[in-house]
Amino acid sequence: MSAWVLPDHIADVLPSEARHIEELRRGLLDTARCYGYELVMPPLLEHLESLLTGTGEALDLQTFKLVDQLSGRSMGLRADTTPQVARIDAHLLNRKGVTRLCYCGPVLHTRPDRPHATREPLQFGAEIYGHTGLEADLEALQLARECLRVANVRDTTIDLADVRIVRSLLAGVSVSPQLLSGIHSALAAKDAGELTVLTRGFPEDSRQGLLALVQLYGDSAVLAEAENALKRISGVSQVLSNLKWLASRLDGASVTFDLADLRGYAYYSGARFAIYAPGASDALVRGGRYDEVGAVFGRNRPAAGFSLDIKQVVGVVPPRALKAAIRAPWGEAADVNAAIGELRSAGETVVCVLPGHESEVDEFHCDRELVRVAGRWVVQAV
Repeated sequence: MSAWVLPDHIADVLPSEARHIEELRRGLLDTARCYGYELVMPPLLEHLESLLTGTGEALDLQTFKLVDQLSGRSMGLRADTTPQVARIDAHLLNRKGVTRLCYCGPVLHTRPDRPHATREPLQFGAEIYGHTGLEADLEALQLARECLRVANVRDTTIDLADVRIVRSLLAGVSVSPQLLSGIHSALAAKDAGELTVLTRGFPEDSRQGLLALVQLYGDSAVLAEAENALKRISGVSQVLSNLKWLASRLDGASVTFDLADLRGYAYYSGARFAIYAPGASDALVRGGRYDEVGAVFGRNRPAAGFSLDIKQVVGVVPPRALKAAIRAPWGEAADVNAAIGELRSAGETVVCVLPGHESEVDEFHCDRELVRVAGRWVVQAV
């Protein structure tokens, strides 16, 4: 095999796309800062027991593992940054009240998590800790929408659900882990036949409620249908009311509901959302409430937030124009180098043309040039 061949689903990022990714990274971090989120930078690898504490089997299977040559202990390369941020909130900051944190960095996956995905996403996310109310859920949603606006993503659709609906339907029902996994899969696939078989012997209200979920997806009318179909299930009415409240405050957004969507079931503790856009094969953003995320670190407090892969976002928006630049002659004279230095100090990109390379094309669009006129160096349009 050639030395330059990369592993499957791992790729170099070339100049124009790399600039787009970097500019977007900066834009998203600035957007989060405008909302009061503080930047943290967790390490790329940790001791395995810390990295995977409380994260469940799915993240375990997605984590690359290695042995630390210094200590001999097992280590892992992070597959998700959210648990690390929860650890920082719980142990290193340990603040009272609300804490808002954001992050951006690479994560590594043993397998791509969706068709055509990279195994090295650049994950951006924001987390808000310490507030139980729906205001935190709404803030996470609003910030996620603003991040996509900054990225120039248009015509998005927000899909809402809440894991507590299924949990309420299964309350008091003895279910093995294998059966529970089968129920989750049947609900995700909207497979009423399989669900009928799996729930044979369940209490009638639970069984009929689960079967009703298969049909409970669509626009806001779904909430009224769910209210009627699940009216005998304790706690569901309040959950549906919360979803209605969230949707009503997303001005101008296209909102749908899928009450059988259980992606992240073991992770989320309440409302969850996914944001879709034309051209994307899967959700661009996933988030919601996950109040249990810090419990394994000894601090169980409210949490809500979201994450996205900047590489995925860049792949569904138009490429950015080449960077405007100034072409300048290469030279050793003090006056031309002083002129170039002043332009660069002012924020301009100045590309010096090396001898013999006047006609080469690159990442920059040189729409101006530095020329000598009447003994002075001035910038002129090309």
